[in-house]
Amino acid sequence: MNEKEHSHVTSFGYELIRDHVLASILGKHEKDILYWAGKDLARKFPLYTMEEALTFFQEAGWGTLELEKTTKDSAYYTLETYNLPQSGLSRSHRLEAGFLAEQQQKIGGYMAECFDEQVKKNGIVTFQIKWDLKATI
Repeated sequence: MNEKEHSHVTSFGYELIRDHVLASILGKHEKDILYWAGKDLARKFPLYTMEEALTFFQEAGWGTLELEKTTKDSAYYTLETYNLPQSGLSRSHRLEAGFLAEQQQKIGGYMAECFDEQVKKNGIVTFQIKWDLKATI
């Protein structure tokens, strides 16, 4: 099996678990559970800087993450995903959002939350991480 064939098999397996199995198991609570699972994952794989998240996303097969801009209490990222569902389903990116929120919270020292939105026409996902400068951890 060459590398291209292996990549396709891996993508298909990932899609089966991520878009079908988890959705069936988690039901209507899927988005909330995935967000908290992302936060837990961030605690198990801590980063030292948010720049490391770009590499982590690549290595995890989540896609190409790019920082678009930062403000005093927010950061905006875009994600170009590799494994968008081919079945017409929309994918939740709450796992990635929870991961980013927890990493920012740990690194920045302030309570943080992340919001995701999938831009359907080009498959780009946007993330806004907001932190509360009055709520230190």
